[in-house]
Amino acid sequence: MKGAVTALLLILPTLARAESPASQGFSFFSSLIQMVAALSIVVGLILLTRHFTAKLGGGAAQFTSKHIRVLETRYISPKKALLLIEVGGEYLLLSSTEDGLSLIKQVNLIEEIEVLEEAHNVRSDMLSLFRKAATRRKG
Repeated sequence: MKGAVTALLLILPTLARAESPASQGFSFFSSLIQMVAALSIVVGLILLTRHFTAKLGGGAAQFTSKHIRVLETRYISPKKALLLIEVGGEYLLLSSTEDGLSLIKQVNLIEEIEVLEEAHNVRSDMLSLFRKAATRRKG
């Protein structure tokens, strides 16, 4: 089936060009067939390259894992970053520098929820203070 489709796509451009020599004008149908054939060849080459790249160990297949996930990355400077990683259900905070990786802390999920709640409360308190100050200036 794939061979027949490939052969048809390779033959279509030549069939489109096989017009009678008397008609030298522009043919929309032949141009459309040539464009579709060229597009299908390019897409086929892209898919083949992706397939063989994944088989050789590169590409997107290398970065998929069931047990290790990078949840968040925050860059502190061009060559320094903080990474939050989940490994087997545990959350690890790592620092990445030019020298390598180092463990900063093992984070518990409960601590993270408490920090988020505190940050939300501080943000809402600051927002209410700004609103009060804005209403005082208007009035």
